[in-house]
Amino acid sequence: MSIDLSQFFDVFFEESFEGLDAMEAELLNLEPGKEDSETINTIFRAAHSIKGGSGTFGFVSVSDFTHVLETLLDQIRDGQRVLTAEHVNLLLKSVDCVRGLLGALQAEEEPDLSESNELKARFEAILGGESSEPTGTEENEVASEAQQSTTYQIDFKPEPHLFKTGNEPLYMFSELAELGQLEVSAFHDGIPDFLEFDPEDCFLHWRFFLTTTKPEPCISEIFEWVEDDADIKIEACGGLFEDDTLDAQDTSAEPINKQPEQPVVETPANTSAQAEENLAAVQKKVESVKTSKAESRKSNDSTATSIRVGIDKVDSLINMVGELVITQAMLSQIGDQEITESSIAALQEGLTQLAHNTRDLQENVMRIRMLPISFVFSRFPRLVRDTSQKLNKQVELKLVGEQTELDKTVMEKLSDPMVHLVRNSLDHGLETPEERIANGKDPVGTVTLNAFHQGGNIVIEIMDDGKGLDTEKIRSKAIANGLINEADDLSVEEVNELIFMPGFSTADSVSDISGRGVGMDVVRRNIQALNGSVEVTSKQGVGSTFTIRLPLTLAILDGQLVQVATHTYIIPLISIVESLQIDISKVSKVGKGLEVLRLRDEYIPILRLYDIFSHQGAREELDKTLLVVVESDNYKIGLLVDDLLAQQQVVIKSLEANYQKVDGISGATILGDGTVSLIIDISGLIKLSGLRRPGSTELLVDLKGEEAEPA
Repeated sequence: MSIDLSQFFDVFFEESFEGLDAMEAELLNLEPGKEDSETINTIFRAAHSIKGGSGTFGFVSVSDFTHVLETLLDQIRDGQRVLTAEHVNLLLKSVDCVRGLLGALQAEEEPDLSESNELKARFEAILGGESSEPTGTEENEVASEAQQSTTYQIDFKPEPHLFKTGNEPLYMFSELAELGQLEVSAFHDGIPDFLEFDPEDCFLHWRFFLTTTKPEPCISEIFEWVEDDADIKIEACGGLFEDDTLDAQDTSAEPINKQPEQPVVETPANTSAQAEENLAAVQKKVESVKTSKAESRKSNDSTATSIRVGIDKVDSLINMVGELVITQAMLSQIGDQEITESSIAALQEGLTQLAHNTRDLQENVMRIRMLPISFVFSRFPRLVRDTSQKLNKQVELKLVGEQTELDKTVMEKLSDPMVHLVRNSLDHGLETPEERIANGKDPVGTVTLNAFHQGGNIVIEIMDDGKGLDTEKIRSKAIANGLINEADDLSVEEVNELIFMPGFSTADSVSDISGRGVGMDVVRRNIQALNGSVEVTSKQGVGSTFTIRLPLTLAILDGQLVQVATHTYIIPLISIVESLQIDISKVSKVGKGLEVLRLRDEYIPILRLYDIFSHQGAREELDKTLLVVVESDNYKIGLLVDDLLAQQQVVIKSLEANYQKVDGISGATILGDGTVSLIIDISGLIKLSGLRRPGSTELLVDLKGEEAEPA
């Protein structure tokens, strides 16, 4: 009887990726000459398990590569070989390589063996007693090959959310142009209809032809920060341009942006027939690669939906269900009895017990989704190590509160904003060792990630002991960009808040790490999309702290129920600043008839919810209504409602999954009486009403700048 081994593939891949994560974490803790046997054993066991599993399932490319890896580790743990920094670097590269091989196999693609073969040769050289570095002859061959120009076809198709991760394609294109002679074609077939168009999303994709003397890794390096947010394919495709050689010093070529009606790649007229044949073959291959990548993405998405649950949580759930069964049996028995005072009292007691059991069950179900934030923190040791080496800085990363639990959904969406904040601390915050010594500091800078619970929220702090925010530089930049006036008297805290304005950057030059002019505003917007907030505190010469506050889960929301005409809406409590009755004497009108309330020297725009959502029968007189002041995007607005109802926790249901996206609404819930209530999206409501965020139109700036007319 034959066994279908494919049924075990998912478990193998999941355990293998976990093993690679463990290997990477332990390798980052290794210090040559100070390593302990347990750390080496942990790394060895992970490699051994991957090798054994891949051999069992017939994944020869993985088992052959991990075999030499395992051999080197075995010699190190037995004391036959001394661990060196070169070994650690190679082992880290091998972790990335095996991760790539497994990813391709999981997507049912043919893995690219070029990197694994190169690393395998270097390991075999070490095991054979030779240096793993290229020999003089090999160096000459490499140098000779480097002088020959090669034409690469590069297909770059970013995900729509690319801009929200703080990346700007234009700078990547400029860097490509510096490598050689570049031809660019832009494809706009993915742009949606105007009503579905979101200006913050990226709908374009590009195809490049680059003739260069540089090797392929130089091209890949340009895209390394966006490889998780785009489909990228780089292939040599033969000569494209007239010259067979390219002056390595010529960096004057500029990208040519084309937008044809149909996705057509234009090539120079002097392209040879052979090159055209090569190009056609490559284009055909790219289409097959795109298909396989799409299937791969589906596979990965499926894997990402799984979650491991501790047996204690499962046992607790079983106990809760048992209690519910007992309560249900009790209520059924009462229902069969004659109605008396005693039976009614027993019924009330049973319903109270049912409510208690339901609440316990809800809390235990939510615990299943809770994971320690170490799942997010674990990616940063490698990020800090690689980035600090690029920046020539010495950095120590401290992780505090790694066992603090957070909802898995929140955790997945938190990763990108945290990556940007940590990179920002490394690039802008920490000084070089020479600067730190000159300022009397330890040459090794410190970045600390701290997580803890506070009330019903989780708080995450990204702290560095660098130079802090330069308030004068921020103020000057804001004045130059027209964000504030030179006469504005701002506190230090208000100046620091300016870094979250759209397009704001104090970077003197653009790098592949930060300084693209898109970043902090996106970070704040992404965190606010999670019903959270981010703020910064800084002291010049001492350091900076970015503090993120988030709800523990996105499945349940603390909300304020409000009545508008005959409808009930829910406003997230975290967005509410205060509720008040309106003093008519303090209401005025500004441009285009916008009503504003002067509240403690602030002008609060008034939005009439019944007007926005086209409801009839609502109270229109300001003195007979209530105003709920809410805050979003660092800006306050007032929502006009008929009445305030109860505050309660509500279970959020997705409108997009069950109906369609509705502007100004983030979701829905079912109330106790069975009616459906919509949850208001404050940021979306501002867009829907025609208002804009600070710095984006004159309207909001004029709220404080012009004399208002009486309403």
